[in-house]
Amino acid sequence: MSGAALGIEIVLVFFLALFLLHRYGDFKKQQRMVLFGTLLAWYLCFLIVFILPLDVSTTIYNQCTKDHEKQAPFPTSSPLPSNHTTANTSVTRTKSALKPCYKPWSYIPQGIMPVFWRVVYWTSQCLTWLLLPFMQSYARSGGFSITGKIKTALIENAIYYGTYLLIFGSLLIYVAVHPEWHLSWYELQTIGITAANTWGLFLLVLLLGYGLVEIPRSYWNASRHGHLLIKTYFKASKLMTEKADAEENLEDVMEEVRKVSESIKYNHPLRKYIDTILRKCPVDYQEKMGRNMDDYEDFDDKQNTYPSEKSLVKLHKQVIYAVQRHNRTRVQWQILLQEAIHLEDVAKNETSSTHQFVHSFPSSEPAGWFSRYLYTPTVEWYWECLLKRWFYRLLSVVLTLFSVAVVWSECTFFSTQPVLSLFAVFIQLAERDYNYLYIEMACFITIFFLCTCVYSTVFRIRVFNYYYLASHHQTDAYSLQFSGMLFCRLTPPLCLNFLGLIHIDSAISHKQKEQTAYTSIMGSMRVLSFIANGFYIYYPMLIIILCIATYFSLGTRCLNLLGFQQFVGDSEMTSDLIDEGKELIRREKRKRQRIEDGENRRREWKERYGNQREDYAARNRTSHEMKETSYSDTVNSSNNRQAKYSRSGSRAERDCIELLQDAEPLDFNADNLTDDPLDTDSGRHSGGRYLSMSSSRSRIFDDV
Repeated sequence: MSGAALGIEIVLVFFLALFLLHRYGDFKKQQRMVLFGTLLAWYLCFLIVFILPLDVSTTIYNQCTKDHEKQAPFPTSSPLPSNHTTANTSVTRTKSALKPCYKPWSYIPQGIMPVFWRVVYWTSQCLTWLLLPFMQSYARSGGFSITGKIKTALIENAIYYGTYLLIFGSLLIYVAVHPEWHLSWYELQTIGITAANTWGLFLLVLLLGYGLVEIPRSYWNASRHGHLLIKTYFKASKLMTEKADAEENLEDVMEEVRKVSESIKYNHPLRKYIDTILRKCPVDYQEKMGRNMDDYEDFDDKQNTYPSEKSLVKLHKQVIYAVQRHNRTRVQWQILLQEAIHLEDVAKNETSSTHQFVHSFPSSEPAGWFSRYLYTPTVEWYWECLLKRWFYRLLSVVLTLFSVAVVWSECTFFSTQPVLSLFAVFIQLAERDYNYLYIEMACFITIFFLCTCVYSTVFRIRVFNYYYLASHHQTDAYSLQFSGMLFCRLTPPLCLNFLGLIHIDSAISHKQKEQTAYTSIMGSMRVLSFIANGFYIYYPMLIIILCIATYFSLGTRCLNLLGFQQFVGDSEMTSDLIDEGKELIRREKRKRQRIEDGENRRREWKERYGNQREDYAARNRTSHEMKETSYSDTVNSSNNRQAKYSRSGSRAERDCIELLQDAEPLDFNADNLTDDPLDTDSGRHSGGRYLSMSSSRSRIFDDV
């Protein structure tokens, strides 16, 4: 099993990152470099989270073996000391004090983890500080060529990179002037890592303070169906406003594209840029603009003013953003509408005496084996109306206890005597018995909870709709890469903070213990003592202030006072938006009900009269073929008689015979027959119609 656990987790983490990228990104439309950069950033961050518990268990085993080597008993060949009784007693105590070291099932051989962490860490740092900002500007650029996009990306990142070079150069000058500091390459590298982790820790505490309160509260509110339905109405009102704004913005941009497209005809050298812009527009707008084009018009450059290439680049960028925003709001509206209808169904079914869940709009797709045999309407009623709320409440209580433990440990992890950090106590208790499985599970659950609090906050961030992660393949390239940058900057300090919580980091515990391979790559923070002994220890204590502010929704109330519409229960604006959202949902339900009623009537009509029309068409077709056969035989026999007895017939008679021979058969189609079943009983068959005359009666109920 040596190294097998590492290989298995590497593969599983890759598929996890691929699944999340598929959920938020769009593999068909987005650029391959954007998807690859985001996937690599997420993958490396998830690797750090999943592999760090294995590093901790391996470090504890290595520490155990070193302790045994230091306190080994006297060899049998050496002479016993004079006070051999005391010596034997001490040896016995040593043997009894030290338990045998059992190698963990996930033990990783020495030499593998340092190389692994070095590759993962420096690759993620190159992504977050160099490549992803450049790729972000490249994907957001409206240039029409690769060279133009690269030029725009370099110009936008010049200030970004220049700031870092200025700070780094200032530090180098300060170190060079200071006579007492003689820094080597290793110490200079440690200073760079410390600066990056300090920036990440500053943002980490802000996001963690919000997530530690908001995640347990969100599950508790999810158990309150009435509160959740009211909040859904509020979201519907806000989303409809955003959707209308996106549609209006798209109309304005398309109008500008139409004007430019009409001014620049096919003989103009800038026409290829217009074609590139048109390919990014929705299909219906492309058809409208295509109908208004005249290929044969020619315009003199001296008589018309044309937009410049720079303005077309700006227009291209506006089109990309407007189309993506319009598609995102449209999909989000459908998802929110489905959620609101489901919550209303839950509210109606709670008072049902049959204990069977009834949907307002049943799914048109056939039910699978899971719905037919396991998740039946009765099981669905008990889950949605009874068990689900209690499950969410229990989960909320468990998450609240975790949050309290994290806040307490963040405020007390610097105390080593006595040990006050709860996570350090749990790990040390398991370390005495060398229960590696418990150690790895405890480490993984703790890191996973911290990452959930931080990453969920990242996924909820909305900065004026400029950066927004939306599921169902509705996240743009800029937001995907921005999330990859944040993950790469937040994950290393988060894991370093976790090692401090469990007192594995010697900079926190102040003990000469075996260091994890991850800490060895980070370097000793004692090079900058004011950061190691000050900022890293006391800054996380601010998390308790952020948790209190989040609990009382101080940020939400401040945004509401500034004019940003937020869900505040005692606000008049919130009540108005809830009423507006309720009316919007009711209107959409009526629209969907009309569509469904029309489909049901059409389906019932086909089921009721479809078989009769098919039988009637078959009988008519058979009788028509028999009449046609007898008629053709009569015509042929009359022609033969006329050819035999009167070869010298008149020209008019020959014309009549040719007309009869060339007569087209009547078209008896099932769609052309009368739909009245009384005609069938009366025995009076309606005459056939030509195809040109049957269009007015075909599919007469399609518009019902």
